[in-house]
Amino acid sequence: MVGKLIRMERIMNRETGRTVIVPMDHGVTVGPIEGLIDMKTTVNQVAMGGANAIVIHKGLVEGGHRRRGKDVGLIIHLSGSTSLSPFPNAKTLVCTVEEAVKLGADAVSIHVNIGNGSEGEMLADLGWVSREARDWGMPVLAMMYPRGEKIQDEYDAKVIKHVARLGAELAADIIKVSYTGSVESFREVVTGCPVPVVIAGGPKMSSDRDILEMVKGSIEAGGAGVSIGRNIFQHRDPSRMVGAISLLVHENCGVEEALSFLQAV
Repeated sequence: MVGKLIRMERIMNRETGRTVIVPMDHGVTVGPIEGLIDMKTTVNQVAMGGANAIVIHKGLVEGGHRRRGKDVGLIIHLSGSTSLSPFPNAKTLVCTVEEAVKLGADAVSIHVNIGNGSEGEMLADLGWVSREARDWGMPVLAMMYPRGEKIQDEYDAKVIKHVARLGAELAADIIKVSYTGSVESFREVVTGCPVPVVIAGGPKMSSDRDILEMVKGSIEAGGAGVSIGRNIFQHRDPSRMVGAISLLVHENCGVEEALSFLQAV
């Protein structure tokens, strides 16, 4: 559909076919953490750094995600749970595709945890969202994680390539998964998934080099970019971190060049 193609161009770089997404939906899960208290400032910082898109919940859109200066694509997150719940891995729908359309979204996202007792409900939600999104010409980003009592290692390439393929089989347009730790193992994930695969950033890392090496490894494996939150919006300079990651994702630069850019005064 033409509508979906137009929206995809707002969140994926047309020349590279890759993307730098900054998810900032954490307020639902863990509250107003560092970096997400003054949302307008943070959105401006990542936009000026060159992010292709951000992920936020519906209640923050009207505050103005597109600020003066550089524009940034809008992905509205449709599901949520809180760390206060006895079942934090059980995500539930809190927004619809139609609501996202009315709010001017360029895409929607949904979080699905596989391997726990609520897997069935979350898969049903993904199926429903992908059907509604197709009707509206709306791209779907599926955050697919192996998390729950059946999962021994959520970074195991065998289970990550399974959940990535699962998201594609249920008609997601972009899949977000954790990095598997090596170029070789992540290449298996990408090869087995017929739609673009981006990596999550995970917990806040201790060094910039670790973040950039992870991003570079994913790109070398054929990945389509990143969807990194804390390691960007909690960085001492979110704009330059986005810029450094963009050099790796869109310019095929090396880690040392990206580090030099990040550390430049």
